[in-house]
Formats: sequence, C-alpha cells, structure tokens
Amino acid sequence: MNQYIIQRLGYMLVTLLIIVTATFFLMKLLPGTPFSNPEKLSEQQFVSLNQKYGLDKPVAIQYAIYLGNLIKGDLGVSFQFHGRSVVSIILERIGPSALIGLQALVIGAFFGSGLGIVSALKHNSLLDYGSVTIAILGMSIPSFVFAALLQYFIGVKLGWLPPGLWEDYTYSILPSLALSVTVTATVARFIRTEMLEVLGHDYVLTARAKGITESGVIIRHVVRNALIPVVTMLGPLAVSIMTGTLVIEKIFAVPGLGEQFTLSIQMNDYSVIMGLTLFYSSLLILAVFIVDLLYGILDPRMKFKRKEQS
Repeated sequence: MNQYIIQRLGYMLVTLLIIVTATFFLMKLLPGTPFSNPEKLSEQQFVSLNQKYGLDKPVAIQYAIYLGNLIKGDLGVSFQFHGRSVVSIILERIGPSALIGLQALVIGAFFGSGLGIVSALKHNSLLDYGSVTIAILGMSIPSFVFAALLQYFIGVKLGWLPPGLWEDYTYSILPSLALSVTVTATVARFIRTEMLEVLGHDYVLTARAKGITESGVIIRHVVRNALIPVVTMLGPLAVSIMTGTLVIEKIFAVPGLGEQFTLSIQMNDYSVIMGLTLFYSSLLILAVFIVDLLYGILDPRMKFKRKEQS
C-alpha cells in the first residue's frame, strides 16, 4: 500500500505541473492587462508597473520565476487588491464557499440516499415513481431557479430567512438548500440504480437463503456495495460545490471563491487566477485519491496490492 500511495503522489504532482503549465500560458492569451484602466496610466507608469511585477520579461522567464516561487509556497500577489497575497485572498474567501458547500453536500447526501433507498426497495410503486420524479426535476431544473424561488418565497414573502448578503450563519441556509437540490437528485439516482442492480446479484440471494434478516442483507450487502459508485461521484462533486458555485454566490451575494474567480478573470489578475486554479485542482486531485483509498474500505475485494502490480 505504501508503494501505491507514493506512486499516486508522484502522478498527482505531475498532473498539477501540467495544469499549472497549461493555465499559465493560456492565461497569457487573455486580452488586456492586469492593471485596471490602463488607458489612464502614462506610458512611464505602465512600463514601471510591468517592471515591478516582472511582466516585461519574456513569457518563458515569467513561467520559470513562477514555478520557482511556487516551489517555495509563494502564489504571488494580487494586482486587483494592491499587492495582497493570493494565499490571504483564498483564506478569506474559502470560508463562505466551504460552509454552504459542506451543508449542501450533507443535506443532499442525506435526503438523496433516503430517496434512492426507498425508491429501490419499493420498485415500481408510487413511492418509487415519486422519488424518480423528484430526482428528474432536481437534475433538469438549474439550481439558480431553485435559488430564486427560495429567495423570493422564503426570504422575501415569508421573511423566515435572509434573502441575501452575508452576515451570520442564517445567511448560509438558503444558498445551501439551493445547492443541495442537485446533490439530492444525483445521489438518489445513483443509489437507486446501483441498489436495483445489486439486489439481483447471487450473493444477495445467498445471504437471504442463509437466514440473514432483510435489514441485515440491505445494510451489509446491498447498501454497502451500492455506495461505491456514489463515493466516486461525491468526491469531485464535493470539491466543486465547496470551492464556490458562481451563480448561487452571485444570487445570494455570497463573498466566496466563485465570485472572486470571476472578478479575477475580468480584471486579468494573473496571480489570483493561477492561485485559484491551482487550489481547485489540488483539492480535486486529492478528492480522487481519497476516493481510491475508500474503495478498499467499502469493497474488501479491491486490494492495493493489485494496483501496485498493474
């Protein structure tokens, strides 16, 4: 297992290097400059700023300098926020995005699992049809539609929760609910499909023939095996949600990473674009790695030794 982990860590570093390289050179193709209103700067001021931030050097040299700073843990400074470090911006913005994302993931996984299990166990019943309908609606209707409905009816008409901005915990509830709809529908669909497939396997029939209670069969054999593809899906989905969903953050005026990433692209804030891309990519790669490790826990038949030999 140790050899497998070391090998995977090497692949992860190579993947991050490829992502950093591609993002860096693609970013240089963006029109404009990192300085807001460059037309208001004199030629001397413009040249001075380029020299200060090293933008007057060839792109290849800028790339080498960036990699050198990155190895030291330095993600650079922001052009948009007058020299603030990229790390401080990410740390400031990750809180709101992570909070609403984590809540949405927990809510969605809980209700989605319940819907999927009930739907599979009551196959072709009214409960099954109702669960499938909810899942289809959740997958088909964009989350910003649910966000607008929640904001209008619960936030404005009923006044139960704040419809926007970000001051205390109550401001995170509506965005979390809006994000959780897609998670609920996705989890329910996956759980239902996998459970229906697992219920027909021979080892489930064997377990029932041995006299194991129905609840024991469902929990120990059916649900456990059905969770494997769900874990695969939840890993990247969790990273995507917890690092900021732009539209939801815009609707509820949440000061998260999604909003910051958009502003950085509009302002050509190279350092922040690179920092956020690297941060998101690192979390995504780490999530995939954790999912692979969880495979061995959820399914003992999958051994790391086999992967080491492949």
